[in-house]
Formats: sequence, C-alpha cells, structure tokens
Amino acid sequence: MGLYDRYLALRYRLHEADPPEHVAVVITERDLLEQGAYDTLADFLTWAFEYGARRVTVSVSVLDEAVVPTLSRELRTVDSPEPIDVRGPGDTERADAPVRISIGLGGKREFASAVRRIAESVEAGELDPEDVDADRIEERLVFDDEPDLLIKTGAERLSDFLIWQSVYSELYFTDVNWRDFRRRDYLRAVLDYKNRQRRFGR
Repeated sequence: MGLYDRYLALRYRLHEADPPEHVAVVITERDLLEQGAYDTLADFLTWAFEYGARRVTVSVSVLDEAVVPTLSRELRTVDSPEPIDVRGPGDTERADAPVRISIGLGGKREFASAVRRIAESVEAGELDPEDVDADRIEERLVFDDEPDLLIKTGAERLSDFLIWQSVYSELYFTDVNWRDFRRRDYLRAVLDYKNRQRRFGR
C-alpha cells in the first residue's frame, strides 16, 4: 500500500461515520475486455469487505446478450473473499450471496418480471389486488437489497441498473476508468459517503 493510500486508510479509520454496508458498482461489458479487469474486480471485492461492507452487488451492462454465458463463466471464477451469486437475463431466482453479480439483467427487465409475476398471482387468485404494495414487489426482485453506496466508473451517467433498489442510494461518480481503479479510488468513494448526510428521500 502506497503512502497516499495509507493516508486515506487512516482518514477512514479516524472518521466516526459508519461505512456503507452494501456497496454496488456499475461496470460495462467493454470494461471486462480490458487487460487485468478481473483482477481489478477481485481487488475491489477485497477492499469492499476490508472497509466494512457486508454485501457487494456488481452490475455488468451488456450490448449483446450472446456474451452473457462467457461473462458468467468468467465471473463465477473471480477470486472473491466471499461467495458469489451470478444472475443473467431471464433469471428469477433471488441472489442471496454476499457478492451478487448481475449480467445484462437490467433494472427495467427485473422490475417488469416482478410485476408480471404479481399479475399472474392475482389472476390465479393467490393474491388480492388490494395487497399489492412495495413489499410484494420487493419479494419478487432478484436483487432485493438497497445499496448504501453506488459507484459508477468512467462517466457521470447510470445504465439500466437497480432502478427500484437504488432510489435512496448515495451515488458516487468517478472519471477513473475501471482498468485504472485502485484502492485509493475506492477509499475516496467511501470517505465521500461518510461525509454525506443521508436523507433517504426526505
């Protein structure tokens, strides 16, 4: 760890605010084509748990769903300090592992699938329309937890990611590209989070 990284780590330890328990990061299919991209992801997961996270969600946006099987196979083998669940387009089984990876399962698609299953339950007489509320929707989401901190590398824009879950998340944008993302960049994001006063929409 370099001197500047040590300085940021010291600031992290001395800061009284709690770190984010659930960290999410948005990366792209193109990011994973860069040399060392999977090593960066392994490092990211290590840093997240080292600095207080209990859950990490990784969203990989894709342009061509044909690459999903290959990405899924590669991502399942990432050197992670915690177990990994990987979900892709068409998956409805909830991801419960400490590390959860979404490949091409956009927020719009996930939300539409949840609503469709609610409609099927209503049609089958298993659910009263009056009982349809936010909790019923969340029960049917593949990724149900709300991230405390959502990190987007490379640009100040979000892709189709966790539309429902991230409504109260703290968003952190960095112009550092994924291939260049380092411990210091992660610590900057966490320190920025610690300095914020969360309002949860209030």
